[in-house]
Amino acid sequence: MGRSALLKACLNGGRTHDEHPAVPQTPEELAADARAVVAAGARVLHLHPYDADGAETLAAEPCAAALRAVRAACPGIPISLSTSQDIEADPRRRLQLVAGWTVLPELVTANQGERGIIELCELLLARGIGIEAGLLCLADAHAFVAAGIAGRCTRVLLEPLDAGPAGAVAHAAAMEQVLAAADIALDQVHHGDGVATWRVMKRALARGHGIRAGLEDTTVLPDGSAPAGNAELVRAAAAMLPA
Repeated sequence: MGRSALLKACLNGGRTHDEHPAVPQTPEELAADARAVVAAGARVLHLHPYDADGAETLAAEPCAAALRAVRAACPGIPISLSTSQDIEADPRRRLQLVAGWTVLPELVTANQGERGIIELCELLLARGIGIEAGLLCLADAHAFVAAGIAGRCTRVLLEPLDAGPAGAVAHAAAMEQVLAAADIALDQVHHGDGVATWRVMKRALARGHGIRAGLEDTTVLPDGSAPAGNAELVRAAAAMLPA
């Protein structure tokens, strides 16, 4: 490989404390976990801010609070926020909320299969925010190619949601082929869901791509055991990186 593979940490997502008790939600919890995963080898942080009622949000104040806390804990480390429709399903309302952000992240993940995503990407780019284009399925990969925005994105995330490792690996390979056929040479970060993510990441590293690990993606280690938290998952992913 010509350069070190990128290791990204995903701290929480929509994961609940019932799924894992160590999922961080408050700015203070996010900052502590961010510091721990950077020490474990993460070079980009992805997180979902939560409001005072414990719900994921795109509102300006909670997003600003999370960004300030994590930046103070990990200066110089790029932070990516989510813009998933699971947080705000109405594309117009989502656009309004993101337009109202007062503290900006370096990056956002923008899932390409969602309604209104191109308009959102145009707003993000106009605000100087980098786009990590999220591809959750083969249809998303085709939509991303057709949209013609790849040249203005920072990287692309291949995120197959198949529960089975073999299916997830095959799905990632199919999405990668769509990008290759379209001559899209963006840096790629691959991950999956649950135990399958470890197989997806192993394949990605063998092909020179980056990977992502954290409680948003999985609550199990490669051997199927439960991690203490994000730092243990990121350490396991870092151990997979080429020397």
